Amino acid sequence: MTERERFIATLTFKQPDRVTWNPGHGRRSTRVNWYKQGLPESVTDYHAYIRDLLGIEQPAPFDAPWPGMVLTMMPEFEEKIVEERADSRIVQDWKGNVCEIGKEFMPGDLRGAPDFCTRSWLKCPVESRADWDDMKRRYNPDEPGRFPADFKQNCAKLKHRTHPLGLVFSGPFWQLREWLGFENLCMLFLDDPAMAQDMVDFWQQFVHEMLSRLFEHVVPDYMMINEDMAYKEKPMIGPDMCRKFLSRCWTDWSKLCKQAGVPVVGVDSDGRVDELIPVWIECGMHWNSPLEVAAGNDLPAFRRKYGTRMSYSGGVDKRMMAKGGKALRDEMARLEPVVKAGGFIPSCDHGVPSDVSWPDFVEYSRLLAEMTGWL
Repeated sequence: MTERERFIATLTFKQPDRVTWNPGHGRRSTRVNWYKQGLPESVTDYHAYIRDLLGIEQPAPFDAPWPGMVLTMMPEFEEKIVEERADSRIVQDWKGNVCEIGKEFMPGDLRGAPDFCTRSWLKCPVESRADWDDMKRRYNPDEPGRFPADFKQNCAKLKHRTHPLGLVFSGPFWQLREWLGFENLCMLFLDDPAMAQDMVDFWQQFVHEMLSRLFEHVVPDYMMINEDMAYKEKPMIGPDMCRKFLSRCWTDWSKLCKQAGVPVVGVDSDGRVDELIPVWIECGMHWNSPLEVAAGNDLPAFRRKYGTRMSYSGGVDKRMMAKGGKALRDEMARLEPVVKAGGFIPSCDHGVPSDVSWPDFVEYSRLLAEMTGWL
């Protein structure tokens, strides 16, 4: 099977020849440590390097580049340093947020999250209805540059791809939080539900229009809706509020994707998601990631409860990866029945942190390859 066929078969409860092998990715600080712990400094693709170490065949050359549609704001805000302080700096990021970060980071580090960057939010771009009117103009589907000049040609090249092609974009909760800030968003749901619904509806319509244009030329293999809407023990808003404000948006996108033939529609959220999974299923989503174990997510229990209505990826406790040895072996054994049952791509349950050593990451990758049928 190709990587594309294997990915789709795994997450749709078919019979792949092997389960997709994806141990996860280390952030910048993690990789710095790995180079000190045995990873050769000349290596940039450490997944390929581990495959060679373990004797796993390399996949075919990657042939599914994103064709170029832009869903983020246009124009962006200026990235700049607002103020230098003794031990930190105040910056404005490309989304218009003003926040305080450590001296080791720059405004551009908030764009792609190359490392774990703790920040204190000071100001968000939407604080009034006037701000909201100004923000809406940045999401014009007809803005020049949303589709590159060679977009159609790029899509045509993907017709016979062997790797999965996916689109990852912000869901309504995530996007409103980007505009308003978390506390302001939660209060808006209570204090001005009409404005909150107007913002959700606007985002629903913008994304719907952009997806419709994309599907005319290429149908991705998966859609991942980013939400990150749960804490360690509970969701940030409950199921009833999700159904009131968000379900219509989620359902609309899911239907549009399924009508176009997208085989896998998922939602990404950190934190404990057991109360949210039923709502996501109702709205037509059937894949969830990354299933952080420290938040109390119990993947074997989820599988028993929801069966084949929800597939998963992630789910390997990064704390056990850092401990290594028996703790790591026990963690992999805990998940093995779910792997065998299908609908699960095991991987680190978030970015691989810097306390996971290179030798332990290699050993974890070996155990993962055994569990998924590569060794």
